[in-house]
Amino acid sequence: MVYAIVRAGGRQEKVEVGSIITVNRLKADDKGNVEFPALLVVDGDKVTTKASDLAKVSVIAEVLGELRGPKIVIQKFKNKTGYKKRQGHRQELTRVKVTSIK
Repeated sequence: MVYAIVRAGGRQEKVEVGSIITVNRLKADDKGNVEFPALLVVDGDKVTTKASDLAKVSVIAEVLGELRGPKIVIQKFKNKTGYKKRQGHRQELTRVKVTSIK
C-alpha cells in the first residue's frame, strides 16, 4: 500500500491514488492538474521522510470541481451599549482526485 502525507492549503492530508479530498481553493494548470508537496511517503515497509528524497516525489491530482463550504455565522454583541454585529462567511473549496504518487 502506497500513501503520502501532503501539504494542501495549510493543512496536512493523507492521500492514496484514487482518493478524493476537499481543500481550500487552488489554481490548476492548463490540463486541470494540481501538484502537492509531499511531507512523508509510505511504500509498504519503506518510509521516506528525508527532504532530499521527498523533493523527487510528486503527488499529482486532477481538479474535479469548485464548491463552497457551509455557511458560518459570526455574531458579536456588547452588553448595555447597543452594539451588535452579524456577519456570514462561506469558504471557497476545490475538490481534487489524486491520480499518481511518483
